[in-house]
Amino acid sequence: MSRTNPSSPAILEAVVLLDRRGRKTLVPLAGDTVQAPGLGVFATKTLRESLGRRVTVGGASLIVLRPSARDLAETIERRAQVLTDKDLAAILFAADIGPGAQVVEAGSGSGALSVVLASAVGREGRVVSYDVRDEFLQTARTNATRAGVASRIEFRTGDVRLGINEGDLDAVVLDIPDPWAAVQAAWDALRPCGHLACFSPNMEQVKETVAAIRARPFVDVYTLELIERQMEVRDVGVRPSFAPLGHTGYLTFARKVLEGF
Repeated sequence: MSRTNPSSPAILEAVVLLDRRGRKTLVPLAGDTVQAPGLGVFATKTLRESLGRRVTVGGASLIVLRPSARDLAETIERRAQVLTDKDLAAILFAADIGPGAQVVEAGSGSGALSVVLASAVGREGRVVSYDVRDEFLQTARTNATRAGVASRIEFRTGDVRLGINEGDLDAVVLDIPDPWAAVQAAWDALRPCGHLACFSPNMEQVKETVAAIRARPFVDVYTLELIERQMEVRDVGVRPSFAPLGHTGYLTFARKVLEGF
């Protein structure tokens, strides 16, 4: 399916309120007034008209922001561990997930990846998110609704290891304990040159996954571990933060082909 850019601006369905300490609160914009948890009640019209500006409530100053993909991932309700910013960004880039893309993910969890994928594919794209646990699907669905991207995502109870109903996909993303068990289903569902992305916490999972990938017509197979370290920038100097974000997991990527070498 061809990818196209939206012809008109999307309606702003949520904003993020940022306080002086860097804490973010996602506020869906529905009705005449909205309740921001722990902050107070705001007029929806005021928030829509205050992007990039300061609003005050109960003596607290807050900056109103248009939600970015990072904001959406950071403000979701968490039932399961979510992928970090660095891993989410790498998946979007390496799997070439952009406007108009058709994507299946397995392992909805808390919905962080679902929300980021939906933000990336835009109004012309589609995300189908599978999980075997109904309670996780409900959490993910709630978070997608709060983020204003639920219309782009179809949540399904199902086990992708038994097969993926969709076809001609641009990308399949596997965040399940045994991604190797779903590699064949992913190959079947991908379009030629489509991308497979797998997240695994430990090396033994990576080994099994790569073996399954290499046994099928995939090319450009590689695995990454991303380490992130923030800097503390102050008037007296710059130094690395004492709280580096180290290992979170391994990302394995591959591309479907119809013939190998």
